[in-house]
Amino acid sequence: MRTALLLLTSCLVVAVVPGAIASERYATRPPVMSPDLTAPWVMQLRQRPVGAPVNPRGYVVFSDPPVRAVKQRDRRAVRRDVDANPAVREVSFQRPEQPAADAQPKQRGMEPKFLPQTVAYDGPEKPGTIVINTSQRFLYLVEAGGTAQRYGVGVGKEGFGWSGTNAISRKAEWPDWNPPAQMIERERLKGRIIPAHMEGGVANPLGARALYLGSTLYRIHGTNAPWTIGHSVSSGCIRMRNEDVTDLYERVNVGTKVIVR
Repeated sequence: MRTALLLLTSCLVVAVVPGAIASERYATRPPVMSPDLTAPWVMQLRQRPVGAPVNPRGYVVFSDPPVRAVKQRDRRAVRRDVDANPAVREVSFQRPEQPAADAQPKQRGMEPKFLPQTVAYDGPEKPGTIVINTSQRFLYLVEAGGTAQRYGVGVGKEGFGWSGTNAISRKAEWPDWNPPAQMIERERLKGRIIPAHMEGGVANPLGARALYLGSTLYRIHGTNAPWTIGHSVSSGCIRMRNEDVTDLYERVNVGTKVIVR
């Protein structure tokens, strides 16, 4: 009798349970709730692992082996550690450091006082005469009315200066350069090789224009190195900026008197 009751109870359980499960499947489920963000198990997820370094922007950086944690002022030390360990990747939106002002390459130029300008002139020379003051590094084109057009020039370096009076014997635009044999030999002894001939152009040392002085080897000419204006740099020729020698070229003619002092 007892055995029969146990079998009957088991059958009832098997019959009822499947029906209960089926009914729960279609029942209304409770809404999904976000966890309590202040709960201890949530807060511990926001903690930084022990030994993990933080970069300057606050992002956690994982490495193996770990890199030491540093402050903002030690950013360069972190950079070195990162470079030494390819496994480390630093995240940063910091702008690259700008080089110091004194590390910037200096732009070569000439002093403003050597730019062309009209000045007063009370000398004895007639209008149309060119007067070159080598000590002050100025070329004057005498004009009527007690004025002169003044230009800055480069003159002969020590041992190559000269003075005298001559006249313009020839004018040339973008002249060829044929350095004298003495110059070629002199530069060769210094370890510099210069060509016996160079066609005119922007790379030519004579620049855009040339005014030849009598039968001498000297000229008033332009230059592709305008920063040399105002200095003693040539082998005796008078250098001008290309813009200035072009202006002078248009103002004077062959036969113009030139006085070098």
